[in-house]
Amino acid sequence: MKRLWNIFKQGIIFENPLLMLMIGLCSALAVTTSVSNAVGMGVAMTFVMLCSEIMISAFRKVIPNSVRIPIFIVIIAAFTTIIDYVMQAYFPELSKSMGVFIPLIVVNCIIMGRVEAFAYKQKVPDAIVDSLGMGLGYTWVMVGIAALRELLGNGTLAGTQVMPASFQPILFFTMSPGGFLVFALFISFNIWLKGRMAKAQAAKAGAAQEDAA
Repeated sequence: MKRLWNIFKQGIIFENPLLMLMIGLCSALAVTTSVSNAVGMGVAMTFVMLCSEIMISAFRKVIPNSVRIPIFIVIIAAFTTIIDYVMQAYFPELSKSMGVFIPLIVVNCIIMGRVEAFAYKQKVPDAIVDSLGMGLGYTWVMVGIAALRELLGNGTLAGTQVMPASFQPILFFTMSPGGFLVFALFISFNIWLKGRMAKAQAAKAGAAQEDAA
């Protein structure tokens, strides 16, 4: 259980796909102008990542190494198509506002990187935990960035007005430079948090050694 927990928390903080690995940034910055888009993208990414990692991990021993990349792409494309059609059917407005970024999940570096580096080499339970950790890590960053950008840029959260009528929206945050600024702030926070956790763990290990001595 502890091993699975360590795998899970890697994606949330220590190997966060956006803040630490810094992959999949194009779609992340493009759709984080609203919380609704960020949630939709996070759910879609997590679904595709989870299903793809399970499938590839389950059949890793029969997938030829020489053609693994085309097989990975076909599997990811299949699940991307499923979530794209589901969103078009049940959440048409959200699907329309996100445009091409849902279909482009098939070439997102985050999913391809995880199936190549992890799922293709690990057992199914490990792949499930890894995909959930990576998906949750991706989603919380997306929603956090989108919440700050939407609040400051439009005075709303998920389309609901929360700022007073006297509030003057800061349009800078609705544009690309604002997205990069907020993203940099999140990276800084994650590095700070990671450092605090490392210090706490080192202090705990030192106390344990003193007690043992």
